[in-house]
Amino acid sequence: MPKLVWLNGQVMPLESAVTTVADHAHLYGDGLFEGIRIYNHRVWKLDEHLDRLYHGIKFLGYEMKQSVTELRAILLDVCKQADISDGYIRLNVTRGTGLGLDPKGIDRTPNVMIMVSTLALYPPSAYDLGLDVITSSIRVIPSDALDPRLKCIGRYAANILAKQEGNRMGAGEALMLNYQGQIAECTGDNIFLIEKGVVRTPHPSCGILRGVTRDTVIQMAKDAGYTVEETILTTFDVFSADEAFLTGTAAEVIPMVTLDAKKIGTGTPGPITKEIMSIFRTQTTTTGVEF
Repeated sequence: MPKLVWLNGQVMPLESAVTTVADHAHLYGDGLFEGIRIYNHRVWKLDEHLDRLYHGIKFLGYEMKQSVTELRAILLDVCKQADISDGYIRLNVTRGTGLGLDPKGIDRTPNVMIMVSTLALYPPSAYDLGLDVITSSIRVIPSDALDPRLKCIGRYAANILAKQEGNRMGAGEALMLNYQGQIAECTGDNIFLIEKGVVRTPHPSCGILRGVTRDTVIQMAKDAGYTVEETILTTFDVFSADEAFLTGTAAEVIPMVTLDAKKIGTGTPGPITKEIMSIFRTQTTTTGVEF
């Protein structure tokens, strides 16, 4: 089960894959990415990830050569060659190659990379016991600077700073607020709160990446009979919640049990959180695009 990379038409082992130092993402963070899960030889939510990627490509004005249909087929073929039953796909598209901020002066042929590998964001014990989270002093980038719906490589410098802050404080994650003091998201996850049986999550206008797993979990909770509210939340809402959990492609669904050393509810994963985790795990093993 080799870890493979497809880079601009060539397939190679992950260990030997290299790209040019003049790639515009390497020089300026001028690139987009998607992280996609493989479960049981199926690619989870592939079309939703590709839709988001191509919306970003259009917004940033990349001169993409492959159509969404062509890239989809390439990705599935690389997964088949890697033959990894459960893994993680990293899909990168950058503007092109060349020194200079102005795109007019570079080769605007996008560099496209598909990496088929594995990833575990948190240890297994964190899913049983839940995460301790701190409130970061780093704010999310405001939408009038960079639209949060873009999964842009350069955007994540702020998230890395927040993650480092959490690491220094011994926390599993860091919660990021927007400039109005409203809850946005964690460094690599969306956040959900549960109070009196109602599932609540920040509205997209609060500066969040509208995660594919987030949208999936919203629908799962609705299908399970829960009311779901996308709304404005502050840290007060965290401390008044009965339960909390985080979602993301890499994180999947994971309980959050404290914020700034204060317990959320009982300080243990709650029953609704556990139910949604169970539903998520069932669906990921039975649905997806086969390769």
